[in-house]
Amino acid sequence: MDLVVVGLGYVGLPLVREASAAGLTTGGLERNEAVAAGLRAGRSHVDDVSEADIAAMLAAGFTPTTDESVLDGARTIVICVPTPLSPDGGPDLSAVRGAAETVAEHLSPGALVVLESTTYPGTTDEVVRPILEKSGLSAGTDFHLAFSPERIDPGNAVYGVRNTPKIVGGLTPDCAAAAAAFYGRFVDTVVQAKGTREAEMAKLLENTYRHVNIALVNEMAVFCHELGIDLWDAIDCAATKPFGFQAFRPGPGVGGHCIPIDPNYLSYKVRSLGYPFRFVELAQEINDRMPRYVAERAQHLLNDEGRAINGARILLLGVTYKADIADQRESPARPVARRLARLGADLVFHDPYVTDWEVDGASVPRVELDEGLATADLAIVIADHREYTPELLASARQLFDTRGRTRGLSAPTVEML
Repeated sequence: MDLVVVGLGYVGLPLVREASAAGLTTGGLERNEAVAAGLRAGRSHVDDVSEADIAAMLAAGFTPTTDESVLDGARTIVICVPTPLSPDGGPDLSAVRGAAETVAEHLSPGALVVLESTTYPGTTDEVVRPILEKSGLSAGTDFHLAFSPERIDPGNAVYGVRNTPKIVGGLTPDCAAAAAAFYGRFVDTVVQAKGTREAEMAKLLENTYRHVNIALVNEMAVFCHELGIDLWDAIDCAATKPFGFQAFRPGPGVGGHCIPIDPNYLSYKVRSLGYPFRFVELAQEINDRMPRYVAERAQHLLNDEGRAINGARILLLGVTYKADIADQRESPARPVARRLARLGADLVFHDPYVTDWEVDGASVPRVELDEGLATADLAIVIADHREYTPELLASARQLFDTRGRTRGLSAPTVEML
């Protein structure tokens, strides 16, 4: 095949879709048989890939499978497996190592292998390369090896795989050229980094930049509330400057894989050199404490109305990590719910993309939106889904808006983060 993707999740599946649409013959190696079987049946488990997309991919010859033989003779193999945090705070590379071991057993001379899984600088050369070379083939001589950071933004209707510039870093200049030629078949702009380490660092730089700036406005939100300053309005005003400023806005915490996880890879690598990466560690501390702050503000809001939080009915609006998707990875909704439950709150939730939700093994009841807003003592906006219009939210008995959905709405029952 022209392309086999190892790992058909939120990164791998959109990659296959674009390659397939460009006329490449594609396959996918997936560890989870239920996922592979669902794809073969035309079902998508990824927000940004529709069932119509899956049907078109299958019609073009896409082969999702758990059978490793799909790798035999593949011209290009892209590894898109998860890299969660390990107990010591570094990346857990077990899935990357496992994928590389599997690829090594089926690697053909002249093939291109690309790692897209986010990790610390040096992984492609120091971890993946030696495993692949167990095949008896030499990277840079017998096969091409490169790193290309994924830039998937779930739910983004404007930027996808094709029109988001693609960074590639090769082990050698020939490896970089091979990777650039491959992605150039279905990506509009390909940017060549100096090497694999620079490409790995570029991904971590992007996400660390966001992590630190989100922490900045989250910390400002805390003291602006005490000072009686509308931070949301201040950010909007600052954003009118046409240079030197990019708007970041506060929230109940950070979610997804990129922001709460990826910067820790860089911090882990820096610590291995003997000193801390203080910016990342401070940003992590600030962002991690936001769910506690949200719970404390909720308690104060109820107290102001003469109501104890113990026994109060609290509606959580949106339990996914960002707006208008079903992805719950690292969502701040869980730590917020956990703290509210410890304070004795009676929790219910609504989310248009989630039907069942648990916190620490306990099921949280789902309610219809109108009923929830009418009966809850306090509603808290956690994910700013489009369905949560300002006018609808204003009907709540009391609302704590952590996402700025009600900016500009003057209502005595609405409080902003």
